[in-house]
Amino acid sequence: MIEPSIALYGEAFNRVSALLDELLQKAHVRYAMLVDRKGFVLAHREALWAAKPPALDSIATLIAGNAAATSALAKLLGERRFNELVHQGERVGLYVEEVATEALLVVIFDETAPIGRVKLMRKKASRKSPNFSRRSDRSRCPIQPRR
Repeated sequence: MIEPSIALYGEAFNRVSALLDELLQKAHVRYAMLVDRKGFVLAHREALWAAKPPALDSIATLIAGNAAATSALAKLLGERRFNELVHQGERVGLYVEEVATEALLVVIFDETAPIGRVKLMRKKASRKSPNFSRRSDRSRCPIQPRR
């Protein structure tokens, strides 16, 4: 049986959930979630005004596959990684950012939330809540690989 690569519970889960809530409120996005690189949803939030969410587990699986492909492309082009990925259609956009070795932040937004605001609010939220910062001090980061 495949299991998530990250254990997120207790206070760590609460802090991540608070950050996702802040992104929803300040960036005016539809959905925000944290997924692992295997495609498991670790935490998610949706705006009260948002339509019924799509199948988040399917989105998470596809995001993980897309992140793996993007990582391979970065290496082929001589980069260690690409830090973020943006897909934008006429009405809906998708923003994905690596926030820990094994975790991806996924934000789904509509035309009322410009991508610049999404990125800015994400950075502001991470300053207040360093949970999503890539850190060398693994002991203080609540996003930990499963053992």
